[in-house]
Amino acid sequence: MNKRQLLSAMTLAIATLPLAGIGHAQDFPPSKPVTLVVGFAPGGAADAAARLIAKKLAENIGQSVVVDNKAGAGGNIAHQQVAAAPADGSVLLFGSIGPLTIAPHVMKVSYDPFKDLAAVSGGVNFPNVLVVHQGVGVKNLAEFVALAKKKQGGVDFASTGAGSASHLAGELFNQRAGVDMVHVPYKGGAPALTDLLGQRIASYFSAPPTAMPYVEAGKLIPLATTGLKRPAYLPNIPTVAESGYPGFEALNWYAFVAPGKTPAPILDRWNVEIVKVLNDPGVKDALNKHGLTPQPTSRAELTAFMRSEDAKWSAIVRERKITAN
Repeated sequence: MNKRQLLSAMTLAIATLPLAGIGHAQDFPPSKPVTLVVGFAPGGAADAAARLIAKKLAENIGQSVVVDNKAGAGGNIAHQQVAAAPADGSVLLFGSIGPLTIAPHVMKVSYDPFKDLAAVSGGVNFPNVLVVHQGVGVKNLAEFVALAKKKQGGVDFASTGAGSASHLAGELFNQRAGVDMVHVPYKGGAPALTDLLGQRIASYFSAPPTAMPYVEAGKLIPLATTGLKRPAYLPNIPTVAESGYPGFEALNWYAFVAPGKTPAPILDRWNVEIVKVLNDPGVKDALNKHGLTPQPTSRAELTAFMRSEDAKWSAIVRERKITAN
């Protein structure tokens, strides 16, 4: 091969590299089984939603989608794992509000949600419901606020842990209502509910499926939900927003993200498939029965939503001097 032929061959090889990269990035579905990582133990709302969605995704794309539960540290372990996972489209994360927009402001985490993870689509959301036990002696949110103002520092609220979504809901309420309820963190919803029912704690910003059986049994009193609108499955409980605090919103939400270096064409394809599943009537009905509202979005919409949530909760963390300890 003479010098001219060698130069021509090298030029051709270099020219084809970007095209090969683009072709690889657009391979979909992945040639190997897809892993959907969930940062919580089996059996909860997040796990139920992930399994419903994974099943339909697998049917639609003709590839196995396996749910992998990586519980621990409020979901942070799963987020750290996916941030370091292969960026080939074979790994997705059912990310959540805490590790994505709260934890980075209250503790040291090894990932940047906006650099090491890539937005794919919104997933599902649900509000908290503020409940009190019968001994508190209030019947609505106005009476509860009046009591909390009368006994500044004398009314407490439970959460599923420092820096959790239920904790931040209570701190946002402290800010907006001008009260100073004392935060009492628990290691999960079950012990928090046990102490609430035992009247050892006054109130709790609870997930509806956890609290509502006790509301229906007359053991707890629901004061308000924390979404902007009343959920269809709780039509008779007012929102905090409509009870004198317009714009108040503290949702629990889950969203689909991927390793940060996943190629854009693959992220776009995953967005199309996930939005299709979340808009499927059967999937929507199944999620609603679990008290979950589907929240399909574009990638840009999810990024904007996460930025908004990040700004809101970081401000509350600073103002209320919240730490994970």
